[in-house]
Amino acid sequence: MYRQLTRQEINALSAQGCRCECWTQIEVKKEGFNPQYVANVNFSGKIRIGELNDEITFQGGLKKHSGIFCATIHNCSIGNNVYINHVNNSISNYIIEDNVVIENVDMISTDGISKFGNGLSINVLDETGGRAIPIYDKLSAHLAYIMALYRYRPASINRLFEMIKDYATSIESDRGIIAKNARLTNCRTIKNMRIGEYACLDGVHSLTNGTINSCREAPVYIGVSVIAQNFIVCSNSEISHGAEIFDTFVGQGCVIGKQYSSDNSLFFANCHALHGEACSIFAGPYTVTHHKSTLLIAGYYSFLNAGSGSNQSNHMYKLGPIHQGIVERGSKTASDSYLLWPARIGAFTLVTGRHYKHPDTSDMPFSYLIESDGDSVLVPGINLRNAGTVRDAQKWPTRDRRTDPNLLDCINFNLLNPYSVSRILSGIEILESLKSSSVGTPDSYHYKRTRIQRYSLEKGLKLYKAALHKFLGDSLVKRLGSLAFGSVDELRRRLVPDTAVGLGEWTDLAGLVAPKSEVARLLSDIETGVIGTLDAVSERFAEMHSNYCVGEWVWAVDLIRQTYGVEMERCTCAELACIVETWRESVVFLDGLLYSDARKEFVLASRAGFGIDGGEEESRLDFELVRGGFEESLFARELRAHLDETTRLCDALLVGLRVLSE
Repeated sequence: MYRQLTRQEINALSAQGCRCECWTQIEVKKEGFNPQYVANVNFSGKIRIGELNDEITFQGGLKKHSGIFCATIHNCSIGNNVYINHVNNSISNYIIEDNVVIENVDMISTDGISKFGNGLSINVLDETGGRAIPIYDKLSAHLAYIMALYRYRPASINRLFEMIKDYATSIESDRGIIAKNARLTNCRTIKNMRIGEYACLDGVHSLTNGTINSCREAPVYIGVSVIAQNFIVCSNSEISHGAEIFDTFVGQGCVIGKQYSSDNSLFFANCHALHGEACSIFAGPYTVTHHKSTLLIAGYYSFLNAGSGSNQSNHMYKLGPIHQGIVERGSKTASDSYLLWPARIGAFTLVTGRHYKHPDTSDMPFSYLIESDGDSVLVPGINLRNAGTVRDAQKWPTRDRRTDPNLLDCINFNLLNPYSVSRILSGIEILESLKSSSVGTPDSYHYKRTRIQRYSLEKGLKLYKAALHKFLGDSLVKRLGSLAFGSVDELRRRLVPDTAVGLGEWTDLAGLVAPKSEVARLLSDIETGVIGTLDAVSERFAEMHSNYCVGEWVWAVDLIRQTYGVEMERCTCAELACIVETWRESVVFLDGLLYSDARKEFVLASRAGFGIDGGEEESRLDFELVRGGFEESLFARELRAHLDETTRLCDALLVGLRVLSE
């Protein structure tokens, strides 16, 4: 309940340097307002002030009493136990909720009606606007992927655009919000902003037309010298150290800092961008770029690791910046690498050198793309033996910064999944076709503006087939579990899927791996009005994610039939035992390659620079004390444990299958 000021309170405020043209425009909390803690304030417009009876603790344990001091306040509602001090210009048209701290700021204002960044159109991928999408508070990577890349479904896209437009209209206001427990200190200009609970803004240069979706469980930090305009930042994210972002969406758990520059770009869960520059990019989950000389432009990326000096061009000096590039999940660009768009790089590919011929390696995942004498040389499947690839897959889940109970992005971390394995199958088919269609034994083969050496083709086939057997074995072993079955019929009932959802092609929607049939069903439901809200779209994505394991098994069963000729309705224990044995052989083969690759980090050549001013023995000792020995390294221990577990599982399953068949 609020009331007007008493005559005694007005006199006290006036004596403390406060001014107001119309004191009757000010309302205060019926209980708990103390004029003692309001001094040197100019009031205008409609004002509400809550209780002022608590102390607030600052860094270092310093305590200050809540109150309003040395400020100009216009047309604001101020909650309970707020601390406002040293506002050099003014605070106007804001709702300031309980326990907010505002100290040493220049200006905080809302000018006219604002949607606070919602509904803003971002020219992602295509700088000319051909794939522009609107952003909103709860935009997920998957929804953005569909809106940007499914333009061949215009009815769905238009409906989604309308939903976002309606949402943006629903939250528009002539008053900004600074929510509970937010802290704004040493900031300059804050204009047309919605600032969420527990957000910390410290030393910000300017924030204009945006939303900071902070919450108690996952606060947002915006730091020194940051400039941001037309943007949305989601929970757990941090933007600091002079970063400049314009027309940008920043998803949950992202870090952008150290003078990073972003324009017309999207960053989703756990992206990490320092020093460099982004222009019209779609940065899917875990896109990482740390170097001043790195430019990401007009591309789609996901789980990317961008090396220093790596960059791309999105025009060929003819019709302007109309081209785009696709770099699928888990890829890396080496130092000084270059890609001339348009191009498409397959999942988990390492790109080195400069590539001008627009390669498309989407059906050759886990490869190297290397420049050699001006050619793009493709080494298929070689990344399957790279310890770094496995290490990346292991570290991503552990580096999830998100603590918000409401996660926007559904992320599948599986290295081998129906999408990546379907690409492996395509790779096997292509390599075998190249091999069989060639005359004689050529030194190399040409494939989509790349060159594949003969020995690389043979090695790639072997690696792809091993990965295929590993995936199928992994799926079967997970399904069999502890093999607690009383009969072969009971076993078959367990192995036969009870749904057809998962058959056919799959896709990777920027981290969400799902059947294309389910994506098509979603789009159809949007077009027909079965799904009519953004929350319902998000719920469907969550449903796809939660059903992944079921769908993966449906897909794997069909692939087991194609690969081994085994049908689960009539399978025998002997057939299943054969698949398990093949699985073990593939795991041993691939883990052995990974073990050998990791050991290279500990060979004599790696000791260069160790044991300075000493001899060979000092070099060895210094290396071991700093890096440790290979056998004791975490990676080596994990690989050995994986092999031991594989052997144990395989032996147990084989015994169980043999007993069941007797």
